[in-house]
Amino acid sequence: MRVLLTGGSGFVGGALARHLVQRGDAVKALVRRSSRSEALRALGVELVEGDLTTGEGLDRALAGVEVVHHVAGVTKAASEEGYQRGNAEATRLLAEAAVRQSTPPRLVVCSSLAAAGPARLDRPRSEAEVPRPVSLYGRSKLAAEEAVRAHARVLQAIVLRPPFVYGPGDEVNLPPLMAMARHGLFLKSGFGPKQFSFIHVDDLCEALITAGARGETLSSDDPVRGIYFVADPRPYAWEEFCQALSHGLGRQGARVVSVPEAVGWLAAACSELAARLQGKVSILNRDKAREMAEEAWTCSPERAMSELDFRARYPLEEGLAHTIAWYRQQGMV
Repeated sequence: MRVLLTGGSGFVGGALARHLVQRGDAVKALVRRSSRSEALRALGVELVEGDLTTGEGLDRALAGVEVVHHVAGVTKAASEEGYQRGNAEATRLLAEAAVRQSTPPRLVVCSSLAAAGPARLDRPRSEAEVPRPVSLYGRSKLAAEEAVRAHARVLQAIVLRPPFVYGPGDEVNLPPLMAMARHGLFLKSGFGPKQFSFIHVDDLCEALITAGARGETLSSDDPVRGIYFVADPRPYAWEEFCQALSHGLGRQGARVVSVPEAVGWLAAACSELAARLQGKVSILNRDKAREMAEEAWTCSPERAMSELDFRARYPLEEGLAHTIAWYRQQGMV
């Protein structure tokens, strides 16, 4: 299979590149001049310089490919414009370039549960529910999906919405939580229960690869068709996640302390301000605080299990143990 990958220098994209190469696929990766491409080059991936936000290099990168895995995206930005440019606009340009090809490739979009919005306790989201994103990030990911749907009559495209992704190679999301685990103290925003869905990065990669070959595609008439949640089928309480992470690190207990949501908002605002003063963008910001205030970020993978034959190989505790073993190998624990 001839494949084009975007976001190959990131956490999920890097893992997907390894899976594709191991399958024997001929992989091209769209990279910016500033991207860290050493790992891709070591895998034997063909590198094509370009920029999703301007459209530079897209036609050259798409030439002759059968499947496009669009994993690139912006997870933190200083403004709504930044999210829209990095997610919605970039995806629109990619879809338009794909349509221009004499034989448009199948486009697999790695979106996010944030595009659908939060769930209710003990009621994981299904694809049939109307999306209600609560964050700027979530709205930009939903706009990216709609940008692809606009070409559904010409372009075969499929969207996967994973929840919290973890696994080997994650240097952003899990390490701060591991720091809490090492001190035996976890924080929780608000005083009520919180539930989450998770997916190991290897399970997500397998789902993306499967979506490149099968599954319903987006329809301009049906807002549900071509959308799939992929996750460990069991939702977890925040306390269960904290206990599993602590256990994986060899700690016996996990103390969870609830803090008022106002404190979370204040911490996010201070982190955002400090980052701006340094000319940076913080992953902990007011947009993230909006998401943290919700009671449940859970989704049901039943549709993907039925139509994509998706099966998560890693339940949370086993997946975290596998991930922590990798961190130990890297000297990060």
